[in-house]
Amino acid sequence: MATAKKAPAKKAAKKAAPAKKAPAKKVVAKKAAPAKKAAPAKKVVAKKAPAKKVVAKKAPAKKAPAKKRTPNAAFMKPLTPSAALAAVIGSTPSPRTEVVSKLWTYIKKHNLQDKVNKRNINADDKLKAVFGKAQVTMFELAGLIGKHLS
Repeated sequence: MATAKKAPAKKAAKKAAPAKKAPAKKVVAKKAAPAKKAAPAKKVVAKKAPAKKVVAKKAPAKKAPAKKRTPNAAFMKPLTPSAALAAVIGSTPSPRTEVVSKLWTYIKKHNLQDKVNKRNINADDKLKAVFGKAQVTMFELAGLIGKHLS
């Protein structure tokens, strides 16, 4: 059988006695050297941030003059109004855009816009036949007119 070896005993650390400080030496001032001619003072310039690179904009290539926007043919096609709508705007065939303009002319002439909420239109007897209800919003107007055009 193997016998376990004992670990060697740790040696006690010897404490060294604190060393004595050497006495402070007196500093003797040396004689100053003869004054030299002073150099001109340098200007201190603050460092500037690096300048941003300016990218020159390229001039766009010359294009042909823009064509005038042509209206959609579907809006310009004359449509015949129904009898109820004809009582308000007239019976002559008109494009949708003109029908809406004529309706607004009728609404303004007869003072049918709501006083509190100008987006609402109060229908009179003629418009009630077109709209089917007493009050509509200006956004419903075009949809309701479409049913009366053919």
